[in-house]
Amino acid sequence: MRFLVSCTVAAILMASPVLAESRLVTDDTGRQVSIPERAERIVVMHEPLLGIPLMDLGLDLAGSYGRTDDGGFVISVDFIDSVLGEGRLKPKGFGPVGQPDLEKLRALEPDLILASELDASKVDQLDTVAPVYLQNISSTKVHGFDVQEHLAALVGLEDVFAARKESYLERVDAVRAILPEDPGGKTYLPIFLTDQLNVVGDSSGMVQALEDLGFARLEVREANGTSAGGGSMMLMPLSAEAFGRLNPDMLVLLNSYMDSSRDEAGTREKLDRIVPGWNRLMKPAMENRILFVDPAKVITPTVASAEHMLDALELWSAQER
Repeated sequence: MRFLVSCTVAAILMASPVLAESRLVTDDTGRQVSIPERAERIVVMHEPLLGIPLMDLGLDLAGSYGRTDDGGFVISVDFIDSVLGEGRLKPKGFGPVGQPDLEKLRALEPDLILASELDASKVDQLDTVAPVYLQNISSTKVHGFDVQEHLAALVGLEDVFAARKESYLERVDAVRAILPEDPGGKTYLPIFLTDQLNVVGDSSGMVQALEDLGFARLEVREANGTSAGGGSMMLMPLSAEAFGRLNPDMLVLLNSYMDSSRDEAGTREKLDRIVPGWNRLMKPAMENRILFVDPAKVITPTVASAEHMLDALELWSAQER
């Protein structure tokens, strides 16, 4: 009898690819998770910050929270199109807002669910479908395109990421050489416009590109001496008074995703409503040290977004010459 039981267990282990080809990892919240050695049907809980980094490395996603049944995205901006270009296979949706639709999620037959630390309260629910790995996305915990590098290591795409990064760094050197001035020691500050002013956090391809070129972030303080913001995510609120005193060597302005016009004209119009007269008072405006950028292209934590930022700097440099 003991021999028969042993043979049965061995047969089960040999027949089950999940058991035979899984590995134990520790996610960013300290949870130990058994994940497939080579996940083939990955779904993500945050497409711009978790899905786009993997798609930029050539991986297709099985599903994405935030997409509708017809493949549309929850907001007007489709980050796959804006960051990676049109024509890529779109993941299936399992709920655009609110709680994930577990029935739709199960139908996708995922073998790995990638979520952020902000989804920790949903783990017990999601874990009934597939293993859940929690990846940090907060600007206080990751920088530049760290998220993409971490995920590449998780799914075995380290070599692909390394090749993307090497090509990108060569481009950084080329762009640095054509800038009007050496950016070494110069300051930058990115401001995102919603119904208020927001300082963009450290986790984005935009930030990675600026700092790889040699720019350093300008420290922002309110009139009472406190640092601007306090938010732990990508955006930190900034008062109009503090904004008016800013004098970075490069002021980067990005209009809201929700605005139909994210070009220079639309961004200027939006900022005029929030801070009337800003362009007549601020030195970066008077000295043409402003770069207008579409956030839908540069805000994801990817090499692709960093390359879009280099594109914007190349265009700005050409206009300055």
